[in-house]
Amino acid sequence: MLQTITQDSLFHEYYAQWIKVYKEGAIREVTMNKYLMTHKWLKKLIPDMKVGDMTRITYQQLLNDYAETHERQTTMDFHHQIKCAILDAVDEGLIARDPTRKAIIKGKPPRDKKTKFLNQFELHTMLNHLELKPEISWEWFIVLVAKTGMRFSEALALTPKDFDFPHQTLSISKTWDYKKGTGFLPTKNRSSVRKIQMDWQTVIQFSGLVKGLPEDKPIFVKEGQKVYNSTINDILERHCQSIGVPVISIHGLRHTHASLLLFAGVSIASVARRLGHASMTTTQKTYLHIIQELENKDIDLVMRSLSELN
Repeated sequence: MLQTITQDSLFHEYYAQWIKVYKEGAIREVTMNKYLMTHKWLKKLIPDMKVGDMTRITYQQLLNDYAETHERQTTMDFHHQIKCAILDAVDEGLIARDPTRKAIIKGKPPRDKKTKFLNQFELHTMLNHLELKPEISWEWFIVLVAKTGMRFSEALALTPKDFDFPHQTLSISKTWDYKKGTGFLPTKNRSSVRKIQMDWQTVIQFSGLVKGLPEDKPIFVKEGQKVYNSTINDILERHCQSIGVPVISIHGLRHTHASLLLFAGVSIASVARRLGHASMTTTQKTYLHIIQELENKDIDLVMRSLSELN
């Protein structure tokens, strides 16, 4: 039974009901958890604020209070998750005018980020250091993620029938629930359902590795096995430390893959499709620093070409 919401209702109660009505069952669990966390912050920061009391000033103060302990990007996400609910409240006549208009997003300076990717030489050195045996192992898992840019959960869900060796492609159509152990799950979004082209060396290697394995069973996850992200990260860290390259996570291999493609001149559109991004905007935002570096190289090339016209 839904609670009747009025201008005198507490805002965090309205927001909780809004999540239940509009988001429950419509978004992935990981996204839902973000909305629920935002709700907890609303209860903490504005426990007594009523829906009708939400004005531009009170909303801006809410953002300012949140920004005191969060980075700017996190504050921006917080703002976006609340804004939709507020606009619905405006449409319902519960709030007179849009209080989110011209909101100023603040935040703490970003922390020093850990290295997210390896350069081509570092990746080549690391892959050569792996102890690759004639049977499937986590070392082979590392190779495949590095060669394809798959997400961790996507790689865990791979079965032998996902490999199309004659056409050198790998079908991504599902993920593996390694957190709760419930088995196969849908992909992150529709764009994540894709075919990834593989190089001939990877094709030869994995055609032998998956031969004789059950067609519809995960090749990396054994029956009843609980898989932890940290297990593979520890293996990767050990290899990185042994050869003296920056320590990255398994997700860092995905960044490495995309970065090497961009530096090689592959278009943003192609990289976005290969990674399964919902839009090129996601790719551009994630790899902005690399794109800017490439643009600087392009400017140098243009200037050099123009100077040769004299």
